[in-house]
Amino acid sequence: MTLSYRPFDDANRNDPFPVYRRLRDEAPVYRSDDPEAWVVSRYDDVLHVLKTPELFSSDAMSTVMMGVDPRAMIDPSVDPLAIENMMAMADAMPFPVEEMARHRNLIVSDPPQHDVLRSIVNRGFTPRRISAWEPRVRQLVSSCMKRVADGEGCDIISDIAVPVPVIVIAEMLGVEPERRADFKRWSDIMIEGITGARRREGFIKSGVVEMMKEFATYFGEIAERRRSDPRDDLVSILVDAAGEDGGLRPMELVVFVLIILVAGNETTTNMIGHAVKLLLENPDQLDEVVRDRSLIPGLVEETLRCESPIQMVFRRARTDTEIQGQTIRENEVVCGLLGSANRDQRRWGPRADEFDIHNDAQGHLAFGFGVHFCLGASLARLEARCVLEALVEVLPRLRRRDNPLEYVDSNLVRGLRHFELELAA
Repeated sequence: MTLSYRPFDDANRNDPFPVYRRLRDEAPVYRSDDPEAWVVSRYDDVLHVLKTPELFSSDAMSTVMMGVDPRAMIDPSVDPLAIENMMAMADAMPFPVEEMARHRNLIVSDPPQHDVLRSIVNRGFTPRRISAWEPRVRQLVSSCMKRVADGEGCDIISDIAVPVPVIVIAEMLGVEPERRADFKRWSDIMIEGITGARRREGFIKSGVVEMMKEFATYFGEIAERRRSDPRDDLVSILVDAAGEDGGLRPMELVVFVLIILVAGNETTTNMIGHAVKLLLENPDQLDEVVRDRSLIPGLVEETLRCESPIQMVFRRARTDTEIQGQTIRENEVVCGLLGSANRDQRRWGPRADEFDIHNDAQGHLAFGFGVHFCLGASLARLEARCVLEALVEVLPRLRRRDNPLEYVDSNLVRGLRHFELELAA
């Protein structure tokens, strides 16, 4: 059978791993035609792309965020939808044109600008600050567990995997409790409209433009208020201009919050959902974790390796270069498959596709690598650890309901939309 792969092809969404293996074995540097990009799938090659920003620019991530053919970022005439998307997004932003033109974006910038931005946002994610959230995380987990443990059945995703990270980041940002539900709604629209099936509709029809207008207006106003009246929250820290590198402008804050809303919340939610699924599919390993909670950190890392919450990243070649003997021309786009690299048998051995809590999963790329290593990784690990420590108390008494698994409508983000449990017979 002829090998065919497109990063945004819905056919591979539920189980992309067989095609990943074929890519690694048959075409480790594969030319995709939609979007037009070189797809790299082996661990060493993906790591090379991630750790050499001097060769591979992160500005190609903007093509994913804009939901257009990567070539359109160089020549917009290649994809008319790109023009519509960019103009519609510009019209939706409640900021002056000059601020939009000069705003900095953490996820698409490269050193040295990225280093400046990272130093600003790191203020809110120091080890001390993250550690201080553990009591509150455990309190939220305890509250959510009431539904899980009452014997009436539950949905692990909606009952605990979504609310814990959403409430934590909302409280970190200083968002009013009544706006928390908007967080998940905003995130869903963004993911489905940009990285899912609806990306082909364009930003207007998919609802992304209206969502961004609402989102940017809300957080733009918060940014302005916190500049003049700071509080003990993350927004105040990020917009504080008194630091060595200044603070984030309102437009920059909006973009940054959007990143942590999607990448942060979704990463934790999907990690928790897949950890529960994998444990129930491997009852012997669940029994081990029940007996020995010290295995939970390793469980978290192995889940991240086997079911990477973010499946791919995009980079642009800054100059002509080579990967596996294949020439990548300047300005061509490279798609690095994190989900494939984390199951590469060349790195993890012949059983790389199997889940095993005793594996040494250190070195996985689920959180990226190098200058763009996930800012919220320590928070995600803390939240997942606290949730799983509570869940393993009740999981042996539960089983998955016999209904089809439904995945999030995205090829970039991998996660379960629902995971319903009931009492075991």
